[in-house]
Amino acid sequence: MKTLNFLVEKEFKQMFRNPLIPKLIILYPIMVLLIFPWAVSFEIKNIKIDVVDHSKSSYSKRLTDKIDASKYFILNDTPLDYKTAMLNMDNGETDMIIEIPASFDRDIIKSRTSSLGVAVNFVNGTLGLLGSNYIMQIVNDFSSELRNELVYTIPPESRENMLRRPKIDIITQNKFNPELDYKNFMIPGFMVLLLTLICGILPALNIVMEKENGTIQQINVTPVKRYHFILAKLIPFWIVGLIVMIISVTTAYMLYGLWPMGGVIAILFSSIVFILSISGLGLIISNYSSTMQQASFLVMFFILILILLGGMFTPVSSMPVWAQLIAAVNPFSYLTKTFRMIYLNGSNITDVWMNLISLVIIAIVLNGWAVISYKKR
Repeated sequence: MKTLNFLVEKEFKQMFRNPLIPKLIILYPIMVLLIFPWAVSFEIKNIKIDVVDHSKSSYSKRLTDKIDASKYFILNDTPLDYKTAMLNMDNGETDMIIEIPASFDRDIIKSRTSSLGVAVNFVNGTLGLLGSNYIMQIVNDFSSELRNELVYTIPPESRENMLRRPKIDIITQNKFNPELDYKNFMIPGFMVLLLTLICGILPALNIVMEKENGTIQQINVTPVKRYHFILAKLIPFWIVGLIVMIISVTTAYMLYGLWPMGGVIAILFSSIVFILSISGLGLIISNYSSTMQQASFLVMFFILILILLGGMFTPVSSMPVWAQLIAAVNPFSYLTKTFRMIYLNGSNITDVWMNLISLVIIAIVLNGWAVISYKKR
């Protein structure tokens, strides 16, 4: 036990010998949570749109103003014809085109119906799909406004029959993220990313750096046991990871008012289980790398798999079967799901225990592999 204490003390002294590291421990999670939730977002806004208004009437002007007032659209231009609007789209100046026919007002008043033309640039599929949905919601809302106004312009007997017709109103209730703020969805994922980098990647690079410097050979010729050496390398990063987690939870609350509804204890306990699993992956990378170059390539390879196939950006259920199989052994996916359940759903430990058990199994496999593959040479 004394040997382990001495080795851990040595690692802490070596870690904090660089005065930049304590500053990074505090500033890095703050900067990540301050910048990334605003920049990395799948919420589509500022969609540039052209409105070709052949009607030039009061209703068409109201619809144009309604589109322009939306937070999702920017009215780029109101060209005189559709051909000019298409040239704007070809040149990348606009993303969508709304064409209002010349008979727009007349059709609405006489036949209570009219049509619109919508052209969408689908090079960016996400922008095209969400932009189409947004414009449909605006048009449907505008249609409801007109229906309520025009019902009093028809004869009383026809109005009575129309009012008697069944009407269904859909009232949407958004659970767990009622403001539909995409940052609330992404912040738990960024916390998992921080733990992955600090407790999984940095220990791997630290061990490989000692291999290149030759200092690890001094340890190998001593009677230090393998598990003592591995624990001494991991324990400082485990402690730093928990400190970073506490800073991240505090920062998320102070900047965004986001607090884990399931409790801070559930967040920290889940973090400890995840740290045990992801640090095993870092050790495996270090055991099979002789140089920093090799370790860097392996880190780049695995970090992409962990993040992109971990459900941080896209749901695992929407991935193909082979990707879901990879996500089933990906510790990143389990903690991302756990954090979002605790933060947004208000889940507690008893609700996420299946995810934690999966993390424990992954931790046993990875750390066992790391101990077996480490050889004192």
